[in-house]
Amino acid sequence: MVAGITKDVKVHSLRHSFATHLLDSGVDLRYIQELLGHESSRTTKIYTHVALRDLSRIKSPLDSLGISRGDANSEKKL
Repeated sequence: MVAGITKDVKVHSLRHSFATHLLDSGVDLRYIQELLGHESSRTTKIYTHVALRDLSRIKSPLDSLGISRGDANSEKKL
């Protein structure tokens, strides 16, 4: 049985996909670092650029209070 994959895929690509899927699933970066055997968190952080699309889903705690972000950032002049 042939999968029909024509792209040249290396083991590193599979590791990258694995780490990216874990991050997208909400797994903490420190756990991913441990699973991949990275000594430095800087090495693991390369996977965060892939998950940037998830930033739009992050809600501010102020959203649940009905306070707009503009109101929270404005300073009152005394």
